[in-house]
Amino acid sequence: MRERSAMSVLYIVVPCYNEEAVILETAKRLLAKLTQMIDAGKCRSDSRILFVDDGSRDKTWTLISGLHRENGVFSGIKLAKNRGHQNALLCGLLCAEKHCDCAISIDADLQDDIDVMDKFLDEFHGGSDLVLGVRSSRKTDTVFKRATAQGFYKFMNLLGVEVIYNHADYRLMSRRALKALGQYKEVNLFLRGIISDIGFKRSVVTFERRERFAGTSKYPFKKMISFALDGITSFSVKPIKFISSLGIAISILSVAGLLYALVSKLFFPESTVSGWTAIVASIWLIGGIQLFSLGIIGQYVGKIYSETKARPKYIVEEMLI
Repeated sequence: MRERSAMSVLYIVVPCYNEEAVILETAKRLLAKLTQMIDAGKCRSDSRILFVDDGSRDKTWTLISGLHRENGVFSGIKLAKNRGHQNALLCGLLCAEKHCDCAISIDADLQDDIDVMDKFLDEFHGGSDLVLGVRSSRKTDTVFKRATAQGFYKFMNLLGVEVIYNHADYRLMSRRALKALGQYKEVNLFLRGIISDIGFKRSVVTFERRERFAGTSKYPFKKMISFALDGITSFSVKPIKFISSLGIAISILSVAGLLYALVSKLFFPESTVSGWTAIVASIWLIGGIQLFSLGIIGQYVGKIYSETKARPKYIVEEMLI
């Protein structure tokens, strides 16, 4: 692909949920960075910073509205209800696609290094449609967080879900990639998997992740587990194949056990001892496997139920563009 013109319109998309503690500092730093990139000729002066309020219960939207009134470089979208980080991010990206040549998505907590945005744009101007921000290390994480994150990526790849190790939602997407993203209609969103599925030329920029400036994480362990399940069931049917294999294996073992019991009864009747321990253990084992299997299948059935209803992924209450 030929190189693109440096004079491109950039939108920085920032999903927010109850971020009143950081929103003003985030806006200040992003404005300084955007101004610096405009002065350096990396993007046009009509580039924007777009905040998406995901139904916050604090003063996040009030602060976004104030930023917009003070400086037109700040735009805002308010969702009518909390729809989750992935839906809020999708809303911002699809809205930005109508106005920009490329968009960078970044969380509002100031942990992602905004100074590497220059490298994002350099890669974009060089022809990349997707530029992925990848953490160079996890030294700022707790031992538990580091272990669970590494386990998440390894488990996802094991199940055939293509995800980039240590890449979250800090990335640049060209308008062409954003248009392709808009063609994905599923209700259950897992953007990291969709980004890998889009294709197009992509590149990677590494960065050091920082400590959160203020506030608390919006992704506790329970949400992380739910997010992982969404990713697995959205992009892999291996769990269902595993259930089938498990069923075959148990059937073979059951037949072998039956043959063993018959042989013992016919040829060694004196050694046959009727006991309840093995029977009870077998019932509990098979029952547990059945419930576990039904739970996995239920996850997929629930996904199908959500998709067939085709309800909107989000509803916009107010826009400041």
